[in-house]
Amino acid sequence: MSISSPWALRALALLRVVTALLFLEHATMKFLQFPAPIPGVTYPLPPLMVAAGAIEVITAILIVVGFQTRIAAFVASGEMAVAYFMAHASQGFWPVLNMGEPAVLFCFIFFYLVFAGAGAWALDNVIGAKSNHTGA
Repeated sequence: MSISSPWALRALALLRVVTALLFLEHATMKFLQFPAPIPGVTYPLPPLMVAAGAIEVITAILIVVGFQTRIAAFVASGEMAVAYFMAHASQGFWPVLNMGEPAVLFCFIFFYLVFAGAGAWALDNVIGAKSNHTGA
């Protein structure tokens, strides 16, 4: 089955949506303290955490709806790479021991989306189809 098959594109879309919704939870924990506050974080949030939360909200929403997916995924992937090296790598080499597995997984899933695109059920597809019909 190729990546362009209908089932592969649907699976890619599910990966995109679920990953972005999980990513959005990190922002809701920062800004809304929902479903819980982030352990050890003081409020008001430090500027770096505000910037990280803003990136998480914006990129997660864009990725969920599949709008400008490749660009949003590139930014989200970069944020997770930075987060890993700032918060986890100093705790030891192995991600399983330094609690960095989620950051690594987010980083590489988003990096994959940069190249694979949004898959099915994405605004990128609707907007791309409209621009193709208008001759743009």
